[in-house]
Amino acid sequence: MGEVTIYHNPRCSKSRQTLALLTTRGITPRVVHYLDTPPDATTLKRLLTLLGMRPRQLLRVHEPPYAELRLDDAARTDDELIAAMMSHPVLIERPIVEANGRAAIGRPPENVLQII
Repeated sequence: MGEVTIYHNPRCSKSRQTLALLTTRGITPRVVHYLDTPPDATTLKRLLTLLGMRPRQLLRVHEPPYAELRLDDAARTDDELIAAMMSHPVLIERPIVEANGRAAIGRPPENVLQII
């Protein structure tokens, strides 16, 4: 198996559970604290492709910046949504695990087992 990466928020219970699930299976992932080091546009676009999602699908709609930035506006382009996620990484759904040329969101944590 190649490198496994988790885009992790230690304050999020699902993120902690997903990380624990990986480590109990003997996997030591590369941990990216994405709130401290947000992914750039290239990384977000790659993850979206691997997830088979559009930027809007990756947004956390209950976070304050979502309303503040009026991201519910259907006229917002994918690039605008990606820029918002880079500027406000709290908007990115979590956790995202990347492995073997695939990605999955750990909601529930067991979702990531399909890519390991």
